[in-house]
Amino acid sequence: MKLIFAGTPPFAAAALSALEAAGHNIALVLTQPDKPANRGLRLTASAVADVASVLNLTVEKPATLKNIEAQNMLREVGADVMIVAAYGLILPQAVLDIPRFGCINIHGSILPRWRGAAPVQRAIEAGDTETGITIMQMDAGLDTGAMLQISRLPILADDTSTSLFSKLTTLGARAIVDALASVNWPPHGTPQTGTPQSEAGTTYAKKILKTEAILDFNQPAVVLERKLRAFDPFPGCEIRIPIDVEVQSLKVWRARAETVATTTFVVGQICNINATTLAIQCGEGQLSLETVQKAGGKRIAIAQYLQQTPLQLGTQL
Repeated sequence: MKLIFAGTPPFAAAALSALEAAGHNIALVLTQPDKPANRGLRLTASAVADVASVLNLTVEKPATLKNIEAQNMLREVGADVMIVAAYGLILPQAVLDIPRFGCINIHGSILPRWRGAAPVQRAIEAGDTETGITIMQMDAGLDTGAMLQISRLPILADDTSTSLFSKLTTLGARAIVDALASVNWPPHGTPQTGTPQSEAGTTYAKKILKTEAILDFNQPAVVLERKLRAFDPFPGCEIRIPIDVEVQSLKVWRARAETVATTTFVVGQICNINATTLAIQCGEGQLSLETVQKAGGKRIAIAQYLQQTPLQLGTQL
């Protein structure tokens, strides 16, 4: 099929590679404009742009698809389908109508659960035991289109957003190739093969904000442990620790939720500490820190941190 592909991160780049390897004619690749990255803030191309360059595909990086110039560029391609995967730009109705058979999205959840910007992170944070990839026909709503195919994947107890994204990236690339091969494309018009989504069980995966990074020890320890995994690698989670006369920020990357029947400690107090253990009292249970990171440093085991930092039982965080 003659395709336009629109995507930006590695999740999308894997799908682009798979579609090209499957023999599809990828006439145009759309991706986000180059953005400053790393400490030098050097303009850096997206993962999709890098893959497209290796494959010698035509790449465009429009800042918007809402203007007539960008839309005319898409019309000139004469594409059968536009594949969209974590593109990052809104597709107006005029763009959705351009490809002969419409636009198809690779979405990282089992719809209608976790429509929106951060389905992987919110699934881990909520304690879901399953996620997956939904291949869906796009419409004007937010991830509301009819579903062509669902591929399921368990969420393991130690999955972080990093590990789950990696598995979904592989699954999404395979799913879009399978979906394009299985749909009975008509000679003209839009294929009506998708299953409409039910509104029952709909949830929205709002964008992850840096302001969510501070751990609230009023919450249960099991909730905070899930949040740590969901927010790894971005934005990470932080706690504030009083040391001498100042309060220092400490990132927490890994921790273990522990159930305690009774306690004399109040929420936010260090309730267990020794050479290898630092546990904090939560609204329910205790959170035992395992991997942390001081400002400007690297991730280290809690034992190494405790060697460097004097803390006492009962300290209030």
